Amino acid sequence: MIRESVLLVGVELKGHEGDFEERQRELAMLVKTAGATVVGQVIQRREKPDAGSYVGEGKVTEIKSKAEELEADTIVFDHDLSPAQVKNLEKGIGLKVLDRTEIILDIFATHARSKQAKLQVEVAQLEYTMPRLRGQWQHLERIAGGRGTSGGMGTRGPGEKQLEVDRRIARDQIVALKRELAEIDLRKTREVKARGENFTVALVGYTNAGKSTLMNRITHTDVLVEDKLFSTLDTKTHTWKLRGGMKVMASDTVGFIRALPHHLVASFHATLEEVIHADLLLHVVDASARDAVAHIAAVDAVLKKLGCADKDRLLVFNKMDAVKDRVEYEVLRAEFPGAIEISARTGNGMESLDEEVALHLDRRLVDVSLEVSVADGRLLAYLAENARVTERTLDGEAWRIKARLAPWHASKLHRTGGTPVR
Repeated sequence: MIRESVLLVGVELKGHEGDFEERQRELAMLVKTAGATVVGQVIQRREKPDAGSYVGEGKVTEIKSKAEELEADTIVFDHDLSPAQVKNLEKGIGLKVLDRTEIILDIFATHARSKQAKLQVEVAQLEYTMPRLRGQWQHLERIAGGRGTSGGMGTRGPGEKQLEVDRRIARDQIVALKRELAEIDLRKTREVKARGENFTVALVGYTNAGKSTLMNRITHTDVLVEDKLFSTLDTKTHTWKLRGGMKVMASDTVGFIRALPHHLVASFHATLEEVIHADLLLHVVDASARDAVAHIAAVDAVLKKLGCADKDRLLVFNKMDAVKDRVEYEVLRAEFPGAIEISARTGNGMESLDEEVALHLDRRLVDVSLEVSVADGRLLAYLAENARVTERTLDGEAWRIKARLAPWHASKLHRTGGTPVR
């Protein structure tokens, strides 16, 4: 299989210098994840983007020369480009030009496995592409068909321009896909609500932070783990049994990234139902990443878009075994002193994580007092499975029990004769 050779273009704009180097490293990893090879890079610093080509005519010439020298097939910009800019760049360079959002959409399309994920990606791609149809169809910007008006052969009548035909087709496709997605979303919402009798914990974090490795560790499952961005698109949910006996449902979710295309956030809203309805979020951070603070900020921004900014969460510093620069890490640690340190790969720190999760969920439990007949094996088994018994004494033919359990379990017991107390 022949891999595309890509020349990266990064423009450092005034006022955005802070994360420039990290963005370039991230862009290179995105391209690698998309299956291409980075052969070089062109960097420019400027006050503001050029309206016609983003980089200006002189830089276009330099990019063309560099691409020829390195035998690049494709140019990838770490910025969203307008249709006019793409057209001008491709004309000036003579090669295919893509922007950051197109690379991310391509990766999502490649990694989509379930029907839901594939539909979500297709909607996002269509919504991103539709405003860009003008540049693709300029050679067809004439009337297509029709009779009855002047303008020459092939241009008479009330026909539509090819551009409008394509836009209408795209709009119709989006409507049809969203209708199909809505049906899947309803089923997904019902599935999430059906788990309402269990505490739910959602793993969120920057892409490649190690969420899937952590998911495998805590639930003893085999979720796909790859050293690639966005290797997990479909939410996976499994049972996590905490050491204290509490049982929760843990969900691994799609990784976030800075400036995640808003079309994707909108399309994957249903996939992120697990995040929206979770009792607790585990915000997993790659502690060895050079730009961990920016990663945390990017995840916070997406959670805010989802309306989850105020949701109860724990910050988890993962990949502690990979931390090389201890001085840099201590700076990170000082900024987020409450974070839990773990290595999902080696298992170090997992007891602390387990205890902290149990402590957070324990605050949501209610106290109940019950009198249960020694012959009522079913109720006793229910308590053993779903409650934390704090006191039990035998009084004749009945057990007097005090326990802590989730509100929905307490409600069930109350209907069977128990007396919940706070």
